[in-house]
Amino acid sequence: MGNFCSVSISCDAIFSRCVQCFITKASYISHLQDNLLLLQSELQKLIDVRDDVMTRVIFDERSLKMKRTGQVQGWLSRVQAAENQVAELQKLKDEETQKLCLGGYCSNNCKSSYDFGKRVHKMLQELTTLKTEGDFKNVAEKMPEDPVDEMPIDPTIIGLQSTFDKVWSCLGDQQAGIIGLYGMGGVGKTTLLTQINNKFRDTPNDFDVVIWVVVSKDQNLEMIQETISKKIGLWDDSWKTKRLKEKALDIFKVLSQKRFVLLLDDIWERVDLKELGVPLPSPKISSKIVFTTRSNEVCGHMGTHQHQFKVECLAPEEAWKLFQMNVGRETLDNDPRIPQVAKLVAKECDGLPLALITIGRAMACKKTVEEWNHAIQVLKESAFKFAGMDEEVYSLLKFSYDSLASDTLRSCLLYCSLFPEDYEIEKRDLIDFWIGEGFFDEYEAGYPIIFNILRACLLEEGDDDRLKMHDVIRDMALWIACEIEKEKGKFLVQTSVGLTEAPETEKLEGVKRMSLMENQIENLPETLSCPHLSTLFLNENCLKMINNDFFRFMPSLKVLNLSFTGLIEFPLGISRLVSLQHLDLSGTKIKELPEELKALANLRCLNLGSMYELNRVPRRLILSFAKLRIFRLPWCNWELGPVGDNVQSGGGEYLVEELLCLKYLKALSICLKGGCALRKFLKSQKLHSCTQFLQLEGFEESLDVVSLTGMKHLSELFILSYGLEELKIDYCQGEIRESHCFHSLRKVDICGCIKLRDATWLVFAPNLKVIVIMDCGDMEEVISVEKCGQVKDKIESLNPFAKLEYLMLHTIRSLKSIYWKPLPFPHLKQITALACPRLEKLPLDFNNAKERKIDFDLDPHLSEELKREDPPT
Repeated sequence: MGNFCSVSISCDAIFSRCVQCFITKASYISHLQDNLLLLQSELQKLIDVRDDVMTRVIFDERSLKMKRTGQVQGWLSRVQAAENQVAELQKLKDEETQKLCLGGYCSNNCKSSYDFGKRVHKMLQELTTLKTEGDFKNVAEKMPEDPVDEMPIDPTIIGLQSTFDKVWSCLGDQQAGIIGLYGMGGVGKTTLLTQINNKFRDTPNDFDVVIWVVVSKDQNLEMIQETISKKIGLWDDSWKTKRLKEKALDIFKVLSQKRFVLLLDDIWERVDLKELGVPLPSPKISSKIVFTTRSNEVCGHMGTHQHQFKVECLAPEEAWKLFQMNVGRETLDNDPRIPQVAKLVAKECDGLPLALITIGRAMACKKTVEEWNHAIQVLKESAFKFAGMDEEVYSLLKFSYDSLASDTLRSCLLYCSLFPEDYEIEKRDLIDFWIGEGFFDEYEAGYPIIFNILRACLLEEGDDDRLKMHDVIRDMALWIACEIEKEKGKFLVQTSVGLTEAPETEKLEGVKRMSLMENQIENLPETLSCPHLSTLFLNENCLKMINNDFFRFMPSLKVLNLSFTGLIEFPLGISRLVSLQHLDLSGTKIKELPEELKALANLRCLNLGSMYELNRVPRRLILSFAKLRIFRLPWCNWELGPVGDNVQSGGGEYLVEELLCLKYLKALSICLKGGCALRKFLKSQKLHSCTQFLQLEGFEESLDVVSLTGMKHLSELFILSYGLEELKIDYCQGEIRESHCFHSLRKVDICGCIKLRDATWLVFAPNLKVIVIMDCGDMEEVISVEKCGQVKDKIESLNPFAKLEYLMLHTIRSLKSIYWKPLPFPHLKQITALACPRLEKLPLDFNNAKERKIDFDLDPHLSEELKREDPPT
């Protein structure tokens, strides 16, 4: 037998429930007319509640910049839907009420009336519920920030696309976390950063938020934190009361959960990201930080490593386009002569966008060629007087000047404005002048100063270890020297302007530094009264002689540059300049130096280079300059000998003896002739340590170049010896000694060594930038495979020619090979191979070379070979 489950339900309960159900359903019909009236009334009440809510919503959205909550928006949508449904029911009202009978308690079509009545009843319930739900405490909330705020940008900006493409590509590199953009003021760094910001808005990406922060010169970490906090929704009244570390922790908690891009504009020193609370990018935290700065040094401090980009000035074509856009076609087309002059005006801006825009807009209303010609004159003579330049351009650039770390740096920078526009200043010469002016004493201090100014983007690297100053930076420096800091002593600079005579004495009142270089001055006045003058540049003029009284009223003169003036006789008046510390006579045609020159007891720098006519120098003259720190004697033919003698022998031995007695000598450029002079020279460790330029002549058979490796500051070597057959170095050792390497050597000239067969020792100069080999008729290989022998692999480990920029081979009739296999030459800019008829191949790795611009000047047969090797190249 099985189990039984019994259920007992009262018949009365069943009957009661059935009756209740019937009454409820019947009421849908019997109460239909009352419910329809009530429906309209309840709807109006709901509409009143909705209108109250909307009033609050509109106020919060418009006045408080808030956004309605999702709950409110959902409720409003349901209210609208309910209103639509009531309207639909009202449309059916007449049709359905006509079906009622027996006083509205019954219907001719019970099913239809029942269904309609049920819908009305449910709608009443829904209206009641919606009315109750409309009692909101808050109808809006703080509006979440857009992931990217669009930044305004000048539509006329052009010429940044190439750099933008590189940076945007770098942003896609997983390894690039922090990216630096550096360059001089006004070059377009902020514009480039703005383009990057807006690109994130226009391009689909995986980043949650892009944060823009203007840092500026007076860095304030709390202000940076405030900008970040507002963007990521942390900012409220309580934020101000928190400490820096508490804010940093809050920022870190939010940003560590997001993929963010932080754009920092205009930073002047390292920004401590950890102190801000910004997570450092890493492969795990795939966020990005991009910053702009005027200092390359800041890039290093921020840890950009390989991910930094210099924002360069515009190329001439792009600069002209930008200038035209700001001047306007109406002005340029007003006179057919204006465009030609306008190009000259644009050229004065030297590709700096800020200057092009400022001057372009200032010239937009100048519609006569006379006004444009006047503008050229003003820009060439006193650019700071041009409308808007001091306020809009120079004032901005002056921030970089003011930010230099010391007065010495600032003085050294202003000194560079004494040189003409576009002039490339040799670093060595510049340091010589700075020491002569007394900015510092030790030669070693010069290069750190150069590097600091370079990193501040106030100077630029030129070719062949030279520097150049951007035209607008130069104008800014002259503005500072002549206007802002003129009480310290004005500058008078009239370079390359076609002067035929010196300025009038009245204009020289208060002038401390004067440069008249690169003019056509043939004659100077008998005297020139300049009591405060400390620097005088007369170089590269057409002077034949200078009156002995010309320097009589220059008691403060420290630096005198008479180089390449055509002087034939030494001006005896120079010996009265007892304050003189720097004298440059290089390139003049002076034939002899007088005994009176010994009076210059304070002389620190003497440059006698390229004085090919000089044949008489008194013995002990150089020795009399006890304070001499710098002595330059390259490219000269004379030999130091007894007073009154024209000695053409000795090879410089007398000179070496005098140099050994100079206690403070720190920098030396010298020509040595023959083995005896070289051997005496090499015995002195002091002369080893201060030699920067060495010219060797008159060597027979062989020269052991290992003997030169002790010259740790030797940057240029020139060899001219017709009888020289070999430059010896031990290539066959089991291991290559580090002591064999010429790490400081940057330039080598080998000329007229007609018996020399190779220059294999060059592989031991890993930092060479320039190689010139000329008139070496017997040379068959630049780098000899045979001499390298069994150590080829070890020589290759030295990475030969990795920094080479210029290779010039000329009139080497027997040359067959440069190197035994192709090299990448990552920095090569120009290669010349002329009058080398037996040379059949260049040692280029075309896969690397074709990605860069290299100038070729080749024999026709080599050009054809190059085309066959790789037509695209």
